[in-house]
Amino acid sequence: MPTFRYPCPDCRTTNSLHDADCEFEGVSWPTIENAYTDLLAVLTRRSDGLTESALRSAVHGEWGGIHKAALGALEREQRIAREDDVLRLLTAAEFKELISEPTREPMRTVYTHGSVPGCHDNAVFAMIAWYEMVGLSWPETKENVIEWLRDSGAWDRGGFEESSPEELVERKRHVYEQGYGWKEKGQAAKRVIERHR
Repeated sequence: MPTFRYPCPDCRTTNSLHDADCEFEGVSWPTIENAYTDLLAVLTRRSDGLTESALRSAVHGEWGGIHKAALGALEREQRIAREDDVLRLLTAAEFKELISEPTREPMRTVYTHGSVPGCHDNAVFAMIAWYEMVGLSWPETKENVIEWLRDSGAWDRGGFEESSPEELVERKRHVYEQGYGWKEKGQAAKRVIERHR
């Protein structure tokens, strides 16, 4: 099951060393982690969900900007669903099914249409980085990216130096290990894919 690392809601660091322009620069990682656990402790007890105002009232201690930002991050990363203003923590099965296919742009375009010659490096980079960001292990990430290369038709379109999808993905393992972001590479790949269509 994908793990969640309690990243800073702004710069996504998982330690106390924030980016220089981060909204939470100077906030210790344990403080950020506590904001997430305050939210999750309440939401795990309420499988039927609750409104944001009820969540604010139920969290341990005082609700602050870090709580609001952590809630936003949990929603963006699709750990929490908001339906008719009711917040609900997704089950492990719901989350795993949801993350297997990206739904946010630019990753939805990259995933749906597959890579094309001219953006292979950016597209594969973005897919690996996205699966790492949502918390998949390296074996799960590798399996998903290989499956995407085949199912999307990207591998059949050609233009790769490697002899197999497995070799290609293994050569990009550093993307996963370094925790690079997916957005910039995903946007670059999406532009090429849309021109190709």
